[in-house]
Amino acid sequence: MEPTDGAEEEALVRCPVCLRELPGAHINSHLDRCLQAGEAAAEPPSKRPRLAAAPPGSRAEGEPEEARPVEGPPVFSLFQKGRGGGQSPGAGGRRSGAGRDEAAVQPGDGCSTAAAALRGASLAQKLEGKPLAELLRPDTLGDYVGQERVLGAQTLLRSLLESHEIPSLILWGPPGCGKTTLAHIIANNSKKNGTRFVTLSATSAKTNDVRDVISQAQNERRLFKRKTILFIDEIHRFNKSQQDTFLPHVECGTVTLIGATTENPSFQVNAALLSRCRVIVLEKLSVEAMEAILMRAVRSLGVQVLGQGDQHSSSATGSGSESSEFPVFIEAKALNTLAYLCDGDARTGLNGLQLAVQARLAAGKTTPLNITKDGSADGILITEEHVKEGLQRSHILYDRAGEEHYNCISALHKSMRGSDENASLYWLARMLEGGEDPLYVARRLVRFASEDIGLADPLALTQAVAAYQGCHFIGMPECEVILAQCVVYFARAPKSIEVYRAYGNVKECLRMHTGPLPPVPLHLRNAPTRLMKNLGYGKGYKYNPMYKEPVEQDYLPEELKGTDFFKEQKT
Repeated sequence: MEPTDGAEEEALVRCPVCLRELPGAHINSHLDRCLQAGEAAAEPPSKRPRLAAAPPGSRAEGEPEEARPVEGPPVFSLFQKGRGGGQSPGAGGRRSGAGRDEAAVQPGDGCSTAAAALRGASLAQKLEGKPLAELLRPDTLGDYVGQERVLGAQTLLRSLLESHEIPSLILWGPPGCGKTTLAHIIANNSKKNGTRFVTLSATSAKTNDVRDVISQAQNERRLFKRKTILFIDEIHRFNKSQQDTFLPHVECGTVTLIGATTENPSFQVNAALLSRCRVIVLEKLSVEAMEAILMRAVRSLGVQVLGQGDQHSSSATGSGSESSEFPVFIEAKALNTLAYLCDGDARTGLNGLQLAVQARLAAGKTTPLNITKDGSADGILITEEHVKEGLQRSHILYDRAGEEHYNCISALHKSMRGSDENASLYWLARMLEGGEDPLYVARRLVRFASEDIGLADPLALTQAVAAYQGCHFIGMPECEVILAQCVVYFARAPKSIEVYRAYGNVKECLRMHTGPLPPVPLHLRNAPTRLMKNLGYGKGYKYNPMYKEPVEQDYLPEELKGTDFFKEQKT
């Protein structure tokens, strides 16, 4: 403020702490007192901080302005909403302790907000941002679809979840079967019950992150008697030493561990940790469950389903028609096809639906549909072909490095052994179309030729080696018919395990032998030097081709004379 002409008033300066205007000569002394008073009035974190400076007229009448204690710096206008300041006093008190932890780690808050935001928005706005599979993730067990075998009405796990007694769990199942969704539901229930729920992903978390969570859990349990549930997504990504970090804390109940994995826990999870958790096996979703999930998504988007009956489908909410230029329709057959093609993967199904709708909206193509009583109306129609185009190819669940790899090769081996040529071709196609290395299959066929066919058809080994060389020469996809020919040949060939069983008997004989192994008989030893001949090496050996009649000669050690490994051994 500049002084007026002729006035001797001194310019006013605003205090940066309390925002009070004072004469420039007094600002330094005032600032010292203001800062000292602010430090002395600092409150512990548990107390509610001062949110705004008192109004100018709030001090007692007659109280000098300099004598009034400064309770703390006000909230600057940058953080204030409106003239009255920011938060209410009650809101400030909830920012400490448990409330801060819950707000930081709850995975369901954002999803629930996003799902609620679907109402009232246009169809294009609903499909923006997060994937549809994340937006429509259910929050309660009542909305959870599928897995009736482990989460049915009278199952043990459902009773435990409803009573908030969560044991340590390992959720094992294929992608998109509901592992993360189940953890999301547990998180929401834990939030209502006052239990901390912390989420980590083994793909990005480190051992120090786990130790920090465990340390916080110990403090919460000791100070507030509060439980902590730790959810580890993709827990098989942790190595054995990292998994050992959980052992003592799961054992004593410091944390309740919930791990999710697509790999077989018997191979990928530490046996000691596995014994402290209960393994819940989730199966891929049925076609009926997938149809229910897709129908729920269609209702949320406001897309009408056109079936064989009334085209005014009750599944439509009308939001799509109100907020977009054209109403959007989808054929019931398209939903059914999508439920089949996603192979029990809810994430693939929902994201495929989202892709098909977005593609049709972007294309802007309209199809006249007779959907009103007074005539026809233009609308965007999603057909079965649009759904197939969005997926491009059928979704085949196959993991080259996981359990499905061993399951399929085992099924192929047993189908050929059982002489079922149709099943053999099916399992071969499952592996090759899923991306399996053809040379791996060819190597297994070489083994099968001697293990299961053996001397019943000695040409089988030649066929297997030729198939391997053919696959090595030309690769996929041309080599698939070579493997198919070899597989059918083996399925039709006679089977014999005579050699396989005999060699197994020899190995068993060697393992069960007590004491030193018997020496090679002298007449069977080679004698390249004179010394060895003088010691009796090769003495008495009969060279078989020199005799026309059969030669009587022992070839086994004395202790094994008369042993027949081709006979069934007594157990």
